[in-house]
Amino acid sequence: MSSLNKKFPRLLPTPITPGMKASDLIDGAFKAYNGGRLAEACRLLTQKMLANNGTVGLSLTGALTPAGLGRAAIVPLMKAGFVDWIISTGANLYHDLHFGLGMHLFAGSPFLDDVVLRKDGVIRIYDVLFDYDVLLDTDAFVRQVIQGKEFQKTMGTDEFHYRLGKYVYEREVQLGLHETSMLSAAYQYGVPVFTSSPGDSSIGMNVAAMSMRGSKLQMDVNRDVNQTAAIVYDAKSSGQTSSVFILGGGSPKNFMLQTEPQIQEVMGIEERGHDYFLQCTDARPDTGGLSGATPAEAVSWGKIDPDTLPDCVVCYADSTITLPMLTAYALDRVEPRPLKRLYKRRDAMLEAIRSQYLKHGTVEKIGHRTDLSTSAKKKAPAPKKGRSGRSVTGTARAKQKAVPAGQKKATKR
Repeated sequence: MSSLNKKFPRLLPTPITPGMKASDLIDGAFKAYNGGRLAEACRLLTQKMLANNGTVGLSLTGALTPAGLGRAAIVPLMKAGFVDWIISTGANLYHDLHFGLGMHLFAGSPFLDDVVLRKDGVIRIYDVLFDYDVLLDTDAFVRQVIQGKEFQKTMGTDEFHYRLGKYVYEREVQLGLHETSMLSAAYQYGVPVFTSSPGDSSIGMNVAAMSMRGSKLQMDVNRDVNQTAAIVYDAKSSGQTSSVFILGGGSPKNFMLQTEPQIQEVMGIEERGHDYFLQCTDARPDTGGLSGATPAEAVSWGKIDPDTLPDCVVCYADSTITLPMLTAYALDRVEPRPLKRLYKRRDAMLEAIRSQYLKHGTVEKIGHRTDLSTSAKKKAPAPKKGRSGRSVTGTARAKQKAVPAGQKKATKR
């Protein structure tokens, strides 16, 4: 027999049986190709990203909320404490509002006559259909909400979405709805929700229109850049892991990953990168776009810790397939975690990274910190050990303990 059995598990799937759980199906039958990568992604999420109360950031691109995945998957993940902060396209947040406002979307067909649909006042997102009034009524809701006094100022997009989510939650209560909206759930569970391009959606379009009526609402993109970096720094400096869970790619993917270069390259704070990287995408790496850029490439930028690169997973598959499977697997294999409610700590986290930046940063050129060799690690000053023994605050990270597949770890909410 060759030496393969010493290096790799035998490919011997479990027969599929009636009533088999999704988690057992993944472990037993997803053995190769992107099925194999999805199984690896499930184990990475449950055994490492969620272990020891690590911080998990989720980035969203593609029309996921119109397909119902906000209610079906993202809300359950937030409720279970499996997603601690989010960066999304504005479009996903806008279409999420339809569900929280009790509006109707329909499972249609991609093979309809769009000229006829236009005449009939029907909007199509591939095979999702809804009336044009859904857009008009959602726009009106946004405009009516943001004319309120609490919105007449400059704020980060996390604060904006938190305040907007409060009104969505109140509308859900009025309509007798329960856990239909991602923004409503984020408000209830204290999950910060950012958008990397505030003007690039119907929400941003309505904010812009209201500015011509005298609205003082402005999005503070500087706060967003520093606030997202503060969330990552808070996790790493307190001895936790920081993981990125990327659906699609695009601007939200970069906005989430750039938190580490913001800490290291710009602020001059010693760090090594996010610990774990999980991406579901259909984007190729060979075209040079960020959407398809691999975690190995991200290591060269300081975005991913090279020590954990072997654990990173890219699954080349549609997020409308992978996200429900990942969600079902995680909810079955891991007990709910205590909610971090990071939004409530936003000011304290920002102040913590500000103090470190003013201590370590400079207006002049930052010195090179790219030598990750063993000798370089040994030369690091003792006070600058922390996350995995290598960040600035002097707090050692708790030793990782994987949660075996099929075994839940008891936690308190």
